[in-house]
Amino acid sequence: MSNRLYCLEPRDPGPTWEPFRGARPLAELRAGAWRVRERWAAVLGIPEVSVMGDHVPGFADVDAAPVLPRGKVSGPAVVVRSDFAPGRIPGAIASARRLVHDGRTVGWMVPSGEVWSEEDDAGPGQEIEGVFLGGAWDLVTALEVLLPGDCGAIALSGADPVPNGVLVLGDPKAVACFGAEVEPGVVFDVRHGAVVLEEGARVLSGTRLEGPLFAGAGTVLLGGTIRFSAIGPQCRVHGEVGHTVFLGYANKSHDGFIGHSVVGQWANLGAGTITSNLKNTYGEVRLDLPGGRIETGRMNLGSLFGDHAKIGIGTMLSTGTVIGAGAQVVSRQPPRYVAPFAWGDQGERVDGEAFVRVAKRVMPRRQVVVTPAIEASLRALVGRLSP
Repeated sequence: MSNRLYCLEPRDPGPTWEPFRGARPLAELRAGAWRVRERWAAVLGIPEVSVMGDHVPGFADVDAAPVLPRGKVSGPAVVVRSDFAPGRIPGAIASARRLVHDGRTVGWMVPSGEVWSEEDDAGPGQEIEGVFLGGAWDLVTALEVLLPGDCGAIALSGADPVPNGVLVLGDPKAVACFGAEVEPGVVFDVRHGAVVLEEGARVLSGTRLEGPLFAGAGTVLLGGTIRFSAIGPQCRVHGEVGHTVFLGYANKSHDGFIGHSVVGQWANLGAGTITSNLKNTYGEVRLDLPGGRIETGRMNLGSLFGDHAKIGIGTMLSTGTVIGAGAQVVSRQPPRYVAPFAWGDQGERVDGEAFVRVAKRVMPRRQVVVTPAIEASLRALVGRLSP
């Protein structure tokens, strides 16, 4: 197998990727239990991964892959699309030059001695399962398609015995704890999918977990009902949560309902934050963005929260709300689009230096060292997304 993997970013992700456009590589977004680049690495068996893209130069965050400019790739290597979340390859790929899904090329095999320079449809292809990601809302779609299989496969790999004092509804083999701490009184409902708790995760008494559900390393589930969600590492989650993706290192420590939503890295949702995830008409959810209205094709869609966004207590969010990176929401019912680094909804802006200072206070609380590269990435984020 080739010894290097490159995740190719779109040249311009476009408005469909708000609020992550210009803030984070698509390869670093969570599709199912794993990030896109992690899915590709697992499917192809290639541990060394780089991201190629020009829309987030110098991006750095905890446990992120290096970001390189788009360019030529010397073999042996594989180049894959960051806007495709792979499932499995139902066949051998030894003779393939391309990976194909639904007639579209999503990956290119680069043999030793050859150089890849651009996307094409030349050569024999091998079909691959997965989900195309047309916008940030498709992370919810990918969750629905991929998470049941992700959690089921992890549970079959073997885990710790079911903790004492818990109630299991369904097959106990679908409770997969890997060094997690679970207090007595927790309910595992695995009748519709496995529940996976990674190393260092904690679940407090009184929490109901409904599978399929994935909670990453160091995440703490503080109570309430949490169902059909993928929660990245070092999150704090409480209340009613369903069909939601937490990229990682985010806080929702109090009551409130979050449904069919995506929560960016380092976001903080204040007590009583509530999302609407269904229109009164039961119609398709549309996003109202500065460039115009965008159709999502989804009937259920809550809110899309950008990295480092902060939501004040008691906030009520309309169906299909988009909160930009670094935004500070202080009104109880903000507009359906909040610009990056907005302070409230009166046109004020977050001070860039103040944003960096706060981030440098927040990150060590999750045992993350703010390296010079991460600090430079934070400053670049302000520069790219501030008017």
